[in-house]
Amino acid sequence: MVAPGALSRNASQPLAQQLAQRFAARIQQRLLLPGARLPSVRDCARHHGVSPYTVVAAYDQLLAQGLLEARKKRGFYVRETRPLPPRAPVAAPAAGSLRSPLPPPVDASALIRGMFQADARRSPGLGTLPAEWLDLGLLQSTLRRLAAQADDALLSGYGEPLGDERLRRALSQRLLDIAIQAAPDQIMSTVGATHGLDLITRAFLEPGDAVLVDDPGWAIEYARLSQAGMRLLPVPRGAHGPDMAVMRRLIDEHRPRMYVTVSVLHNPTGATLDLAHAHQVLQLAHEHDLLIVEDDTYALFAPNHAPRLAALDQLRRTIYVSGFSKMLSPAWRVGFVAASPDRMARLTELKLLASLTTSPLMDRAVALCLEQGLLRKHAERISARLVAARQRCVRLAEDAGCRFAAAPAGLFGWVDVGADTERLAPAMMDQGWLIAPGILFSPTRTPGTLMRINFATSQDPKFWHALARAREALKR
Repeated sequence: MVAPGALSRNASQPLAQQLAQRFAARIQQRLLLPGARLPSVRDCARHHGVSPYTVVAAYDQLLAQGLLEARKKRGFYVRETRPLPPRAPVAAPAAGSLRSPLPPPVDASALIRGMFQADARRSPGLGTLPAEWLDLGLLQSTLRRLAAQADDALLSGYGEPLGDERLRRALSQRLLDIAIQAAPDQIMSTVGATHGLDLITRAFLEPGDAVLVDDPGWAIEYARLSQAGMRLLPVPRGAHGPDMAVMRRLIDEHRPRMYVTVSVLHNPTGATLDLAHAHQVLQLAHEHDLLIVEDDTYALFAPNHAPRLAALDQLRRTIYVSGFSKMLSPAWRVGFVAASPDRMARLTELKLLASLTTSPLMDRAVALCLEQGLLRKHAERISARLVAARQRCVRLAEDAGCRFAAAPAGLFGWVDVGADTERLAPAMMDQGWLIAPGILFSPTRTPGTLMRINFATSQDPKFWHALARAREALKR
């Protein structure tokens, strides 16, 4: 391992870049041979006195350079490499120049992987509730009740292709609360909402198809669609909904087959679609045979009366997707899809081919939470707690010279910090803070001054003070 003390917090380069360069030098000098295993992220972070996010970012730079390979569940290993030709010397900066070399651009995969290593107390960019906000007693008691009630079929069988019938009945009732009528056989359980979105893509799109997406939106959705061979058509998302003029133009020019959107508590802005925009979107869908996929992942954080496209359309041109891991626990990967009977038949066939069924045990556990009102009460407690967290974060952000680009609502806030957040991210990483810069939420990878915060994990004044200092240093 590179000797401790080799990294300088006062250098012009971010710590992640310094660490990557140290490992790269040892690999190129054959001091680390092909096949050698690098330290784990946590061991390396402890050894060098840096955050796990810094190590993840360094390893990702080495992966991009072709010096490392990641082996599933085994770690990072040195790849076989050929000696590089000597590089021409780089001219030194002109005397008196105040500009230092720019850090490498933030890598989305590094930050996303960093979220899985995250300490929620130092992760304003976290995408989930912190563990201390979860009701572990509710989860444990539900699992105990499930173990006591489970019959042989539930414990030993594959379950039903559509998912546990009790869960689907409970979901049918839950959907009525938000004005969506869907019979149990129009509902299919999935391994989280992301699984549902993936099945929809594979069932109703072909490589090369054009798909309308929100801009900003979530990087994983962009990556998933791009990897499936789709052409992304970004539609600017405002406070009340999509830019309808842009949407009409894109439909006329590209004839997209699908629009994937988050109507309620949009990620990352927190905005919710209004009725006027909702009706215009549905009218366009009717005129141009457009399928709308409504991702309502944050449904349990929102009021039931919030306008939803699937409620207005009753699943004629919409497919509704939601899940429970954001509210219950990331470990409870249970989601669902609601669709018309003909579309559900296609989705069920694809689910059978891809994964047979979902876990009947986890399906039933969520069913118990829904049937007994436990989930509703937990969601009410979380929503009340978020009100106080938002108020605190707004005060701290404004005191730090930041402003909200959209009215604060739900779990996430969209904050303008007044400096390039792509360049701020490595500096904050060096101090042990994980932020989510706006470039992660841009389908065109456009940097800017915005970042997404998690209201539950952004209440520490130390973070906002560190952000203000990093911003001022960047300006200097």
